[in-house]
Amino acid sequence: MILDLVPGDALELGGVFFAALSGGLAAVRKRFDLVGVLVLAWVAGLGGGLLRDVLIGAIPPVGISDWRLVAVAVLAGVVTFFWHPRLERLRRSIIVLDAGALALFVLSGTMKGLDYGVGPLAAVFAGVITGVGGGILRDLLTNEAPLLFQDKQLYAIPALAGAALTAGLAEADALGLLSQAAVLALVFGFRLLSLRLGWSAPGPWEGRTARRGSGRM
Repeated sequence: MILDLVPGDALELGGVFFAALSGGLAAVRKRFDLVGVLVLAWVAGLGGGLLRDVLIGAIPPVGISDWRLVAVAVLAGVVTFFWHPRLERLRRSIIVLDAGALALFVLSGTMKGLDYGVGPLAAVFAGVITGVGGGILRDLLTNEAPLLFQDKQLYAIPALAGAALTAGLAEADALGLLSQAAVLALVFGFRLLSLRLGWSAPGPWEGRTARRGSGRM
C-alpha cells in the first residue's frame, strides 16, 4: 500500500496541507477570526477522511487521532491567516495542488476501505467521500452552496473514476506501485483537463414536455 511507505506519508501530509489551505482561504474571505480559520482549515484538510473513517468503522478517525495530520492542517491555517494575500496571488498554483490532493485522497480513501474489508462498492464510496467530503463541509460551514454542485465542475466524476479504477485493480490483484501511480495521474489529469477545457457536468434535462410548455404563460 502506498501509504505504508515514507514517500506516501509525505504525499498524504502534503495533500492535507494544500486541501487545508483552501479551507483557510475560504475562512479569510468570510472575515473569520483565527479560530475560525484554523477550524475551517482542519475541516477542509481532514473532513473527508473523518467522514470516511466513521462510515467504515475506523475508530478513532485519523482526523482527530493522528497528530501529524492535525498539525499539518493547523499549520496550513496559520499560514493562511498571516500570508493570505500572497496565497491569493498563487491561486492557480493552489488549484493544481488541490487537484493533486484530490487524487491522493481518492486513492488512499479507497485503499483504506479495502483494507477494512468493506467490499469494492463501499470502498469506492469511501474514496469519493475522502476526496470531496472536506470541500463540502467547508462550503456548508461558510454558508455557501457546495462548489461541487453549484458550478457543475468535474470534481466528483474524476474522484469516482479513480476510486472505481482502484477498486477494480485491487479485485484483479493488480494494484501495485505503477498502477497506483496511474490512478493518481488519471484523477489529477482528469481534474486539470476539465478545468482547462471548461468541461462541466450536465444540468437538468429539458425534454420534449418542457420545450412544449416553454411558450405558455
